[in-house]
Amino acid sequence: MNLIDTADAYGPETDELLIAEALYPYPKGLVIATKGGQIRPGPTQWVPKGDPEYLKQCVDKSLKRLKLERIDLYQLHRVDPKVPMEDSLGALKEAQSAGKIRHIGLSEVSPEQVERARKIVPIVTVQNRYNITDRKWDNTLAYCEKEQIGFMPWAPVGGSRGMTSAALEKIAKDHGITIYQLGLAWLLHRSAVMLPIPGTSSLAHLEENMAACRIQLGAEEWKTIDALANEA
Repeated sequence: MNLIDTADAYGPETDELLIAEALYPYPKGLVIATKGGQIRPGPTQWVPKGDPEYLKQCVDKSLKRLKLERIDLYQLHRVDPKVPMEDSLGALKEAQSAGKIRHIGLSEVSPEQVERARKIVPIVTVQNRYNITDRKWDNTLAYCEKEQIGFMPWAPVGGSRGMTSAALEKIAKDHGITIYQLGLAWLLHRSAVMLPIPGTSSLAHLEENMAACRIQLGAEEWKTIDALANEA
């Protein structure tokens, strides 16, 4: 594992500070991806804020909290319906030209939005909600595969909603794994551009997540799971 995904809204700010506290000075090859453009006015509130000047401040503050000179991957957390995408991404393009950002990504976007964004600045990743029982963004994944853009599914094992499927639970049990490990293995099998970003709160859970990359199922089993996922 050599990538950590975070955002200034996680906490808010706390997650970036903890990453620096725990890992700085960073080991060679570690990629830290963060996001900006979404605020937290309350515990359960998430509000897009894509004002160019605000985004420029977000980049500078994330650099300071993470103790970085350049952010390898900076993602627009949400497209703000009140601000033209060209303006929001224009601010990130300026930061990129200034050497503060290496690559730019998007989050929770349609193929049309990605296409529009690519006319402004190169887009290397898309981070949409996607897992074995929630495939709303199949069309965006297909676009990313076609254009060779990395797809980073958030809530890859269901997030707070979890994943519920008796059929999938049975398959996982038959193989001596958890449904969450099956979900991660399915994502890795699903596409070559897939980069799951599961969260964790313990070393044991981290090791369980990492073990998912070693799960091997037969072609027919994957077909069965694909069919079940489509029905979920």
